[in-house]
Amino acid sequence: MTAMGSAAEAKGGVHPAWAALAAHWPEYGMEAAGLGLFMTSACLFTTLLEHPASPVHQAISNPLLRRVPMGLAMGLTFIAIVYSPWGKRSGAHLNPAVTLTFFRLKKVAGWDAFFYAVSQFAGGAAGVFLAAALLGERISHQAVNYAATLPLAGPGPAFLAEVVITFFMMSMVLAVTNTARLARFTGLFAGLMVAAYIILEAPISGMSMNPARSLASALPPQMWSSLWIYFTAPLLGMLLAAETYVRARGAHHVYCAKLHHHNRQRCIFHCRFRELLEQR
Repeated sequence: MTAMGSAAEAKGGVHPAWAALAAHWPEYGMEAAGLGLFMTSACLFTTLLEHPASPVHQAISNPLLRRVPMGLAMGLTFIAIVYSPWGKRSGAHLNPAVTLTFFRLKKVAGWDAFFYAVSQFAGGAAGVFLAAALLGERISHQAVNYAATLPLAGPGPAFLAEVVITFFMMSMVLAVTNTARLARFTGLFAGLMVAAYIILEAPISGMSMNPARSLASALPPQMWSSLWIYFTAPLLGMLLAAETYVRARGAHHVYCAKLHHHNRQRCIFHCRFRELLEQR
């Protein structure tokens, strides 16, 4: 829970980008690995539940009922990453929209935000390609389609749905992480929301909330037409949530950018979490 200064304050003439990379590369790697694992899990469970040859698919014919185990699997995957040693250290953003929102809230330094986003995009893509290597042709079947997020209800409804679900996700994250008695449960709340969104919202937008997640699934089949939705709507929804929170409570009520801070891992953000704990 120790706050660390930004690596952007370069010393000895070193460029701030290189200073940030030298100081915080482990956190960048953890973000890449975290989203990579999430995407591999998404592809594996989508294949298990949606490929016509899968015995699970054949046993559960109702699409809504199949989304229940899918939601639970991905919610639990997210929770496991948040509470893993890597998630506790990096903050488990796993999403450029989350990182950029905390940058807007002045909790993440500029070069850290840049390298987090690059790592998230790279890690998500690596996770999908790893799943493709494991699953072979099954992952390219139209029923699986690399676990792609598609605007199934049309571009307009999908865009609006993505704005709404990301608004409520970031609103929850800000409310819970900045409440001393609840902060340690942020990952659980977020995982439950991921599960609920997959079960209930996926038929509208495919349930992305994450531009890196959507790009990762779009790369192998080269599906570019709908990516604008997943690059714009999640960031808009989260920034709206941040603006709403700041107007209601004030910027001084944002203490850090980690989803889980009750641990002994270092914190590379503009951290005031100790102040929050002292309020109890």
